Amino acid sequence: MKVSVLNTQNSIFNVFLSEIRDDTIQKDPLRFRNNIERLGEVLAYEISKSFNYNSVAVQTPLGIAHENLPDSQPVVASVLRAGLPLHLGITRFFDRAENAFVSAYRIEKPGGQLEFKIEYNACPNLEGKTLILADPMLATGNSMWLAYEALLPHGIPKEVHIAAVIGSQQGVDFVKDKFPENTSLYIGAVDPELNELSYIIPGLGDAGDLCFGEKE
Repeated sequence: MKVSVLNTQNSIFNVFLSEIRDDTIQKDPLRFRNNIERLGEVLAYEISKSFNYNSVAVQTPLGIAHENLPDSQPVVASVLRAGLPLHLGITRFFDRAENAFVSAYRIEKPGGQLEFKIEYNACPNLEGKTLILADPMLATGNSMWLAYEALLPHGIPKEVHIAAVIGSQQGVDFVKDKFPENTSLYIGAVDPELNELSYIIPGLGDAGDLCFGEKE
């Protein structure tokens, strides 16, 4: 699996990443969501470099220009609810992308054990298409895998791109082991560990709560 870690590069991406981590700045939910969207835009740009392109003639007022355009648009699938701002950022770069949504949630059981459930999914046909699977946090990797499995009844994509903002090393290792060979991972930062509740350390906290408020 190809893994691209964006914060290892000199990029404006790192400014947005540092702001969503900052426990003072992230108290502003609007700014937090906007930064997640901007991170999604940069992830989309990086993913777009892997697409197939064809030369297309474009009529200008003064003649013909030849531009390289992608030969297809992806299906962007996001894990609710934290994935919504990331989804908006990614689709801002893919004007004609199809969209899919998966509702996944974690159940904290006694003793610190976690269980992940898929509530529902809405998805177009995926057969032979490019799938971008987006979720801001790649902690254990279990919810990402369950979301992918939930989409497979809609068809087998020709390639999969996982887009995440922050992940743990454990989560990265998990998706590298579980996902098919035609998968690439684009991730903002890889942090070293998880705590007993499977939150990424240092991470940023609960992305869904920071975007939309604490849930009961």
